[in-house]
Amino acid sequence: MKLADYFENNKGLGVLSTADAAGKVNAAIYGRPHFMDEQTVAFIAADRLTHANLEGNPSAVYLFVESGTYEGRRLYLTKIREEKDSPLIDEIRRKKYKEVEGRYKTESKFLIYFKLDQVLPLIGDGQ
Repeated sequence: MKLADYFENNKGLGVLSTADAAGKVNAAIYGRPHFMDEQTVAFIAADRLTHANLEGNPSAVYLFVESGTYEGRRLYLTKIREEKDSPLIDEIRRKKYKEVEGRYKTESKFLIYFKLDQVLPLIGDGQ
């Protein structure tokens, strides 16, 4: 099964972990990755700690746990580029949000592209 199909067909919880240039780690809940091609994934991010960390350190790990199991995947990633307020964000977003007043309506969003460096199962080394 292709990795894109795996994520399309499985629901679960995803965590994107990043670290700043000094190595201070952060983890945040994120939806499933958007597959741009077989080796490139993208995530939509607000201008918060995850985005700031990736400015100084392009490495990240996305951990996905399938609903109701201990199955899943770990994706080792390297940021390759980003687009601020990209029109593609609205096209690929899985959840549609109501227009609301406040920071979420006017807050910039980033479409962050990553090279897929390695894929491992949730548990074990894949061998």
